[in-house]
Amino acid sequence: MVTKNQDTHAKPVNLRIREDVRILIDRAAKIRGKTRSDFMIDAAYRAAEDTLLDQTLVKVDAESYRHYLDILDRPPSGEGFARLMNAPKPWRD
Repeated sequence: MVTKNQDTHAKPVNLRIREDVRILIDRAAKIRGKTRSDFMIDAAYRAAEDTLLDQTLVKVDAESYRHYLDILDRPPSGEGFARLMNAPKPWRD
């Protein structure tokens, strides 16, 4: 007998939105070649990931943190930096 894994099955989510918002979402979904549901799921998923990533805490020991701050405090230098600073500026003709 095969048992179904409930975690792999889609679950319904019901939303109430204003008509103008639905129309906007539908227009954007059409441009992306997606259904309204797929468009909304993708957008919500990205927003959820961004929110969780913004809350990520990285813990390091005091020595590693001091090393990190020392690197940030150093003035930029090196061949790549020099090349960047000498590159033509598109806003200056």
